[in-house]
Amino acid sequence: MNDFRIPLGDWVETGVKWIIENLSGVFSFFRTVILSMYDAFDFVFASPPFYVMIVAFAVLAYFASGWKLALGSAVGMLVIRLLDQWVNAMNTLSLVVVSSLIAVVLSIPLGIWAARSERFSSLLRPVLDFMQTLPAFVYLVPAIMLFRVGVVPGIVAAIVFAMAPGVRLTELGIRSVDAEVVEAGLAFGAPPGRILRQIQLPLALPSIMAGVNQVIMLSLSMVVIAAMVGAGGLGSPVVESLARIDISLGFEAGLSVVILAIYLDRLSSGFATKAPAEQ
Repeated sequence: MNDFRIPLGDWVETGVKWIIENLSGVFSFFRTVILSMYDAFDFVFASPPFYVMIVAFAVLAYFASGWKLALGSAVGMLVIRLLDQWVNAMNTLSLVVVSSLIAVVLSIPLGIWAARSERFSSLLRPVLDFMQTLPAFVYLVPAIMLFRVGVVPGIVAAIVFAMAPGVRLTELGIRSVDAEVVEAGLAFGAPPGRILRQIQLPLALPSIMAGVNQVIMLSLSMVVIAAMVGAGGLGSPVVESLARIDISLGFEAGLSVVILAIYLDRLSSGFATKAPAEQ
C-alpha cells in the first residue's frame, strides 16, 4: 500500500511557473520600479562624502530626540566608517528604507480596512500569520524566480516579512480609540472619512508609529538573507565571514549592523514620541 501524499509543493511550483509565463511583464515593471527606488536612495546616501552624511544623520537624530542621540549617532556612524563598512552600511540603509516605505504604504491601509471590517480582519489574520512565520528562505525562492537575483528579491522578502506588525498595530490602534469619541463625531454629522482622518488616525498614531518602528527593525533583520541573493550591503561581509570562518570580518560587519539598527530604532522611536505632542 502506497502512502498517500498531498503534492502541495508541486501545485505551488506549477502556479509560480504559470505566473512567470503569463505575468512576467508585470513583475518586470515592479522590478524596475523597486530597483529605481533603491538606486535613488543609494545615490543619496552613498554619493556624498561620509562626513556630510554623518552630520546629516546627527542633525536628523537631534530633531528626533535631542543632542544625546545626535552625539551617539555621529560616534556610531564614524565607527562604521573607521571599520571600512561605510558603503555597505549605506547600501543596507537604502534597502531598509525602500522595503520599509513600501511595507508601510501597504500595511497602514490594510490595517485601517481590517479595523473597519471584522470579516476582512478575520480573513487577513491567518495570512499575516503565514507571512511572518514562514521561513524567509521559502518565499525567497519564488521571489528569485519572479524578480531575478539581485537587490529586488531581497527587498521583496523584507516587505513580506515586515508587513505584519504594521498591519496589526494599525488595526489595534484604530480599534483602541474610545468608541464614545467616535460616536460624538457621528453625532455632529461628521462622515466616516473625516472621523478616520481627524479622530481615529491621530489618536491611533502612537500605535501606528510603533508598527512603523517594527517594520523598520524587521526589514533590517533581513539584511543577511538579502545578501544571499545578491542584494549586497552589510550582509555580504557577514556571509563571506561565514564562508571563510573569518571572525574579524564577521564581528566588524555585525557591529555595523547593530549600530545601524540602534540608530534607526532610536530615530523612529523619537519621532513616534514627538508626534502625539505635536497634535
